[in-house]
Amino acid sequence: MKEHRKYAAELKRRAAARVATGESVGRVARDLKVDRQRVYQWCDKYREGGAAALRGKGRLRTAGRSWEPAEDALTTAKRRIGELERKIGQQQVDLDFFRRALQRVKERRQASVGTGGARSVKSSGR
Repeated sequence: MKEHRKYAAELKRRAAARVATGESVGRVARDLKVDRQRVYQWCDKYREGGAAALRGKGRLRTAGRSWEPAEDALTTAKRRIGELERKIGQQQVDLDFFRRALQRVKERRQASVGTGGARSVKSSGR
């Protein structure tokens, strides 16, 4: 039977934070010697419930312990807005790149059509 590994909550939080800053899931998983799927699960839990959603080792024991309160709606909304703003920023960078690339292609095409010079490839002679 496969033994279930247990991971500390702090390890899970650090892994989710690294992925949130843009580091690849594969790299984080390799560094921590953890399956990539597990890192994805931690990131999903972190996005849904914040740091409180990433429990530590073992079973949840509620007797005599005070747990961190779950994020309120405002905090969750602010976090989601921040994520979306970062995503929009990255999309804008991508759009700017592709616009410049398309402009360069158009300029080269116009320059090569306008010269009326010799063909760039010889005829096969058939």
